[in-house]
Amino acid sequence: MRKAWWGLAAGTGVFAGFMALLVVGTFTAAAGLRGGVHQAAGLAKGAVPAAYRQLVDTWGRLCPEISPALLAAQLYQESGWRENAQSSAQAQGIAQFIPGTWATHGIDGDGDGDRDVWDPQDAIPSAATYDCKLADYVADVPGDRTDNMLAAYNAGAYRVIQYGGIPPYRETQNYVATIRKLEQSFAAPQNRVDPSRQAAGAIHYAQQKLGTPYLWGGDGTPEDGGRFDCSGLTKAAYASVGIELPRVANDQWTAGPHPDRDELLPGDLVFFAYDLSDPRSIHHVGIYVGGGYMIDAPYTGAKIRFDPVDTPDYFGATRPTAG
Repeated sequence: MRKAWWGLAAGTGVFAGFMALLVVGTFTAAAGLRGGVHQAAGLAKGAVPAAYRQLVDTWGRLCPEISPALLAAQLYQESGWRENAQSSAQAQGIAQFIPGTWATHGIDGDGDGDRDVWDPQDAIPSAATYDCKLADYVADVPGDRTDNMLAAYNAGAYRVIQYGGIPPYRETQNYVATIRKLEQSFAAPQNRVDPSRQAAGAIHYAQQKLGTPYLWGGDGTPEDGGRFDCSGLTKAAYASVGIELPRVANDQWTAGPHPDRDELLPGDLVFFAYDLSDPRSIHHVGIYVGGGYMIDAPYTGAKIRFDPVDTPDYFGATRPTAG
């Protein structure tokens, strides 16, 4: 639920008209930018919970085939940063090791004399060392070494060697593509990130919904009476221009790279959290329109409206990308 930090009377035609001009003008200026997402060695600010950031940054440099951002993407995909995660296949902990793999590849990462699959201080270093061992196993296979390592993680090194690259398994191909896309989200870009071409269309969609009553869990369907909650609105806005986002705000955070506050452009998703050091605590999302404002579906009893971005719980931004 969005906390109302500031009450904005956004229902007037004058204000809406001003904001529409602001959106068009700002986006037009942004469209002239050059440069793209550049894979940097470090982690994007706020992308990894503070409790794990140093571990991921250190162990993500263990071998050339991995990076802090790639390791973060794997951990997020495996457990969503949950230390006590356990799957139906008995995969355990933040890195989701099955017992047999842990027995062989688990290490005492913090040097306290034990190997505890539930302890991130052991599990995160073990995930990095396991990745690097897999990279060694498939080092002679043609193609991208990191892609082959990820394929070996999912399907086994033997299958990667057998097929001379990523095996023709949909699950494995999707896993490699997902991790490589998430890697962009967790990496700190060295240069300004280009605006999405679809951003203006997503903003236009959201503008058409101004004044619509909020509905928790609403996706804008006829069954929902055309109403939305915060992430339902952002998902629908980007779906209208061919970009599929996850359903909830916490997961939409990983839908692209993260521009800094002074790099925000219209169309960026802006996020708000209870704990500014932990992306798991994100509770709200809106679509930035320029000039310090966003369009958002705030909370039960409110309507979709313009709201300011600079509130005490502002967490960061994501620039959605296709793919």
